[in-house]
Amino acid sequence: MWQTQVESFFHGPSGTASHVAYDRRNGHAAIIDPVLDYDAAAARTSTQTADRIVQFIRSQGLTVAWILETHAHADHLSAAPYIQQQLGGRIAIGEHIRDVQAIFAEFFDLEPSFSTDGSQFDHLFAADETFRIGDLDAQVLFVPGHTPADVAYRIGDAVFVGDTMFMPDVGTARCDFPGGCATTLYASIRRILALPGDTRLFICHDYPPAGRGARWQTTVDAQRQANIHVHDGVSEQEFVAMRTARDRTLGMPALMLPSVQVNIRAGHMPPAAANGRRYLKIPVEVLLPTTSDASQNEEG
Repeated sequence: MWQTQVESFFHGPSGTASHVAYDRRNGHAAIIDPVLDYDAAAARTSTQTADRIVQFIRSQGLTVAWILETHAHADHLSAAPYIQQQLGGRIAIGEHIRDVQAIFAEFFDLEPSFSTDGSQFDHLFAADETFRIGDLDAQVLFVPGHTPADVAYRIGDAVFVGDTMFMPDVGTARCDFPGGCATTLYASIRRILALPGDTRLFICHDYPPAGRGARWQTTVDAQRQANIHVHDGVSEQEFVAMRTARDRTLGMPALMLPSVQVNIRAGHMPPAAANGRRYLKIPVEVLLPTTSDASQNEEG
């Protein structure tokens, strides 16, 4: 039996897999990348997807120690505050979230009181920092490239890789967001692929090719043998050329503008305006034009 028990929850509209990693013996758990449902047309949130996680945690009698974000996602809003309200736990992310906050505080012209020191989160992890989930040993792997702040979490014998890479037949994450870098992503992925071959890798997103259903679990060996972008034998130069060319064809994720504003706040909405309402900003004529190929609008 695997040391680390994992239960996953797939959110179809954003292609996101959230995971619960837990130690069955002592009942402690971490929740990785939980999703808050968001109806962009109506600008309304709901907790249907997060409630599936809450129900599972309660049905198993688990105690949530951590709510872990791999990075400030650009394709879905985080349900971390709602999960914390329901189940407790500390909301954590890598310490380089400060860099992302600084970028987007200016981009969105956020309120003067917005802090770029990461204090919205309960804990900021340093690279290679270790922590525990009950009896499970956990370590933070700093894996920038998709954004300057991405981390992966090694929990027991499982690694939650965030948006570094996807299933072997999908490839790797885009690198054209502010602070992204294909060269850096290549190095981060090779670090993950240097782990033992039978290490289980849990993916944060799946955009399955026609003919197969969504999947979110693979192994280091499977990625080294078959990842269409970065299998063994693909050089850094080849990867950077491919990734750079491919990123030029991708449109922005549908929920990028609302997601980033919320996720750099640890999943909290902006403060209320004088009229008591909360607002998300839409900067005009700032983002690059999007491709007309809707099939390539994601990749993290």
